[in-house]
Order: sequence, then structure tokens, then C-alpha cells
Amino acid sequence: MITLTEIAAGKVVDLLSKRPDRIGLRVGVRGGGCSGFTYFLEFEDRVNANDREMESHGVKIIVDPKSYLYLMGIEVDYLDNLNGAGFKFNNPNARRTCGCGESFNV
Repeated sequence: MITLTEIAAGKVVDLLSKRPDRIGLRVGVRGGGCSGFTYFLEFEDRVNANDREMESHGVKIIVDPKSYLYLMGIEVDYLDNLNGAGFKFNNPNARRTCGCGESFNV
């Protein structure tokens, strides 16, 4: 399962309200970054045949099968503080993360 905190879900709902052509949030990983994989978030307009769908605090989450293997149990949070604002990934599967929190290794 992939979950959003209430704060992150509220931010996603707000952003999605400005994009009525999108149906949910795609969460995934790509190769790269200083630790091996990088996270990505995208607003999605369709669900592919092999995608997994779930919901967290009213937000539809879409993830491809390969990414799901690395993201099981992840929580996505949203922070807005003096250092800046953005989504933060809390991944219990990550053995190592980079200093900025944008990439990880399992």
C-alpha cells in the first residue's frame, strides 16, 4: 500500500482541482540519482492495464508494477517550512538515501 498523509492529500486535491482532465496521482521510481533510484509524482489522465490503483484520503494513486515493488509501504508527506515546500517520501524499504531525499537504494 502507498499512502499520503492528510496534509499531502490536501495539497494533491488542491492541485488536481486545477487540472480537471487528470484522474489521480501517479507515484513511481526511475533509475538515476546519486543513490540508484529517484522518486517521481505526476498527475495522470488514465490507468494502464497493468497499473495498480489505490486510494488514500480521497486521492486516487496509480503505480506501475515495477515501481510498486520498491514503493510498498511508502508514505508521501508534504512539508512547507523555511527550507522550502515539497513532497517528502518516507520509504521503509530504503537502505540508503541521498542527502536531499530525492533518491534511494534498496
